[in-house]
Amino acid sequence: MTQWVTLLAGVGGLGFIGYCVYFDRKRRLDPDYKEKVMARRADNKKQAAGSGGSGGLPDLKDQQAVQRFFLEEVTKGEQLITEGDYEGGVKHLTNAIAVCGQPQQLLHAFKESLPPQVFQMLIQNLAMMGSQQMQTMMGGAGGGGGGGGPPPPTMSMNDTEGLD
Repeated sequence: MTQWVTLLAGVGGLGFIGYCVYFDRKRRLDPDYKEKVMARRADNKKQAAGSGGSGGLPDLKDQQAVQRFFLEEVTKGEQLITEGDYEGGVKHLTNAIAVCGQPQQLLHAFKESLPPQVFQMLIQNLAMMGSQQMQTMMGGAGGGGGGGGPPPPTMSMNDTEGLD
């Protein structure tokens, strides 16, 4: 009985390997295969390069992507801070705050849980990010008169009102 089971398992394994080899060969002989691979690699490079900074923010209309991005950034930030890489951790926490629906509550939680010097770095990073956004908006207006509304609010180092 066990010989039959072993034989059937062997035949099944050989059949699966044959199936894989056949379709891999068919895929590689496709004339568009190299173009598809190169396009996929280029897309992956773009995505990897975009996720390095604030330019890698997810599509804000996709709530699942935003939630996933938020949780990943908070997790990475906390991990880096516990490892002693405060600058890297603050960068990730800043990205999480950028997509957060209630940043004041998140900042209050960070104020309670982060060391004071790390929290100050976070506030400075947020202020710097806000001023960069404002410069981008001012540069994009081109002096045409229509700025498109008031600039986004920025936070200074001492602007922690409501975080107590």
